[in-house]
Amino acid sequence: MKRYSILLLVLLMLNISLSIAQTAQATIVEDFKPSTVNQPGQEYPQVNSQGYARFKILAPEAQSVVVSLGLGGAKGGTVLTKGENGFWMGTTAGAMDEGFHYYHVTVDGGVFNDSGALNFYGSTRWESGIEIPAHDQDFYALKAVPHGNVQQILFPSKSTNTSRRAYVYTPPSYSKEQSKRFPVLYLQHGWGEDETAWSNQGRVNLIMDNLIAEGKIKPFIIVMTYGMTNEVKWGGMASFKIDGFQTVLVDELIPYVDSNFRTAANQAHRAMGGLSMGGMETHSITLNKPDVFSHFALLSGGTYKPEEIKDKSKVKLIFLSCGSKERPDGVKNAVTSLKEAGFNAVSYVSEGTGHEFQTWRRSFKELAPLLFKD
Repeated sequence: MKRYSILLLVLLMLNISLSIAQTAQATIVEDFKPSTVNQPGQEYPQVNSQGYARFKILAPEAQSVVVSLGLGGAKGGTVLTKGENGFWMGTTAGAMDEGFHYYHVTVDGGVFNDSGALNFYGSTRWESGIEIPAHDQDFYALKAVPHGNVQQILFPSKSTNTSRRAYVYTPPSYSKEQSKRFPVLYLQHGWGEDETAWSNQGRVNLIMDNLIAEGKIKPFIIVMTYGMTNEVKWGGMASFKIDGFQTVLVDELIPYVDSNFRTAANQAHRAMGGLSMGGMETHSITLNKPDVFSHFALLSGGTYKPEEIKDKSKVKLIFLSCGSKERPDGVKNAVTSLKEAGFNAVSYVSEGTGHEFQTWRRSFKELAPLLFKD
């Protein structure tokens, strides 16, 4: 009788588990809409209000089609099923994190981009992008407010024997206040990306426009250039040497920007920040060049120790952030140590996100009002 009861209990638990699984599969809300970063007029990929993504790929001769999400496809694959007219379709097994994600399509072993989506530079190549609606997406939305200008500049680089590219954001008031000089943030991308990342994937210009319109920040210039991060292969970060990029940034780009834009050209009004590997670069350069930058920001890019900073009086702000799915305790503990040592240090953790652009968008939103306050 006892064995019979145990068997009934096991069967009951299996039935409950199966019922829960079936219910979970049946609860996908069919309110799918085209992603906001699709090519003009393209219906797929689509996303729903829960964060699921649905793909539709035309490959009539293919034997298998898989969509790989995340930087380099690190988040695994969604296997598509062949339907009518050579179209393959499939929906992610679960909801995705809010915000922007890279992805690519593998067709019979070959890697391709989705023709329905816009492309963004990541993983050292142009990848397809998808935007999952976020509950807080209003802060980076395109609104009817005065807009700044993002312009491409080419600056001479003797150290690399070429002209190099940077993008410069100037706030809406820059063209109107001809006598005013503006502080500057030098903002770096991560590994696999380039100088287009912060404005394309990060929407940093829209975040700035909205914060300025709301009166939450003092306007400042942002300069974004290629950090030479992709010279090293993934997994070989320890062998990366900062010297080459440090020369380009400090000895070539900053003088060019100060000569061609109305900047407040001094250490007190100059900041450096970066995400991921760009944060690693920021850490090294700010420590190496204490007379150049006064505000430091590492976004999922490590931490500072009080003993690393030789002259505390030169540092106005240290901002450290990451996603809650990363290592938030490391960021919080580092800021606690910095505060105890007398630094103006701030931590921020993006809830529900990992090593991804929603973390860095939110981080920048928290960082910007702290910069150049006096």
